Amino acid sequence: MSSSSLQWFDRARAVTPGGVNSPVRAFAAVGGTPRFMRSGSGAWLTDVDGATYVDLVCSWGPMLLGHAHPGVLAAVGDAIARGTSYGTPTTTEVELAEEIVARTPVELVRLVSSGTEATMSAIRLARGFTGRDLVVKFAGCYHGHVDSLLAQAGSGLATLGVSSTPGVPASAAAQTIVLPYNDRAAVDAAFAEHGDSIACLITEASPGNMGVVPPQPGFNAFLAETCTRHGALFVSDEVMTGFRVSRSGQWGTDGAVEGWTPDLMTFGKVMGGGFPAAAFGGRADVMAMLSPQGPVYQAGTLSGNPVATAAGLATLRYADEAVYARVDEVASVISQAASKELDAAGAPHRLQTNGNMFSIFFGDLPPVTDYATAQTQDTDAFKAFFHAMLDQGVYLPPSAFEAWFCSSAHNDRAVQHVLDALPTAARAAASTGRAR
Repeated sequence: MSSSSLQWFDRARAVTPGGVNSPVRAFAAVGGTPRFMRSGSGAWLTDVDGATYVDLVCSWGPMLLGHAHPGVLAAVGDAIARGTSYGTPTTTEVELAEEIVARTPVELVRLVSSGTEATMSAIRLARGFTGRDLVVKFAGCYHGHVDSLLAQAGSGLATLGVSSTPGVPASAAAQTIVLPYNDRAAVDAAFAEHGDSIACLITEASPGNMGVVPPQPGFNAFLAETCTRHGALFVSDEVMTGFRVSRSGQWGTDGAVEGWTPDLMTFGKVMGGGFPAAAFGGRADVMAMLSPQGPVYQAGTLSGNPVATAAGLATLRYADEAVYARVDEVASVISQAASKELDAAGAPHRLQTNGNMFSIFFGDLPPVTDYATAQTQDTDAFKAFFHAMLDQGVYLPPSAFEAWFCSSAHNDRAVQHVLDALPTAARAAASTGRAR
């Protein structure tokens, strides 16, 4: 264990709730001391003690090109040299918006500073456009810490949600209908009962916040058609998948093929190149409702920040077909090798993938198609696997309910380091929890 990380964690807990600025970083789900990182380069992280790790978190998705990519650093350096924030329009924010519009079906886009801000703004806009209040979401899909979206499912197929965290008013949670993911009957029932009051349905385009649980074939198309039929807006949350699973995100693998488009989309992570940047966009007539053009208010002092937009623009411009091919290849090699070693060790598990995003559910499980099934996984086996990998210099997401990420900087040496660590970790998982 990193002694310096423990010292820093103690200092952090004295001044920050839980010692972290985002809960999953605290290692509460896996136990032990979180590693405090000093630097990142390519596929590697270095902690405050100088220990190095192959990074399979990639800042929870943004680092598609790896850490400290020379081209991104150069763009950021040039931007910083001109000043860090102006509070005025800039040319780079226009260029980044143009890049997003060119890669996706959105017609207009508004830049913001976080994924939470993007989804919050998209829902406000949907309510303003439709004149309705209710929002439909799916259990296990995370859309940021927006009050109305921090709701859990009640009983039945179309039950209004109740708050799942203190601080969220019951009145806010009651505006949200929470349904099981991939369940068409539940969607039909919700719209049959509440259709003329539903402003929008929001979904992760392919969920990665309960582990990787892809939409069943045609599910997103079904959601888009259902919303259109009932006069609601379809909001596709691509904060995680956008510009990562393909040049055009998840929409590039289903909507572009099947011939449908969301009414609104949200983006983040990759489009910020490691900086706080996000966006929401969609149909021109819907986006025209935003101030100053329309009556729906939304603003942000640091929206379109010149340094963040420079990083995001550089990242998207460097993310060519060769980058996606390399990330896909690395993800395939690592995920298949992990599954093979777990099989050899006798550790029950299920590997699930969506493009270059993947995760492993431990335990003897059926295909994981919803949050209820994801919750039945063997988290003790994951903990053992996680710490065995960490001890060998591989940094995995410190939660069983998260996607694993690779980058184009994961070269053969980094991949081999992961492969070499897998047998020991697989045996640790096999000897722990329900796998025994």
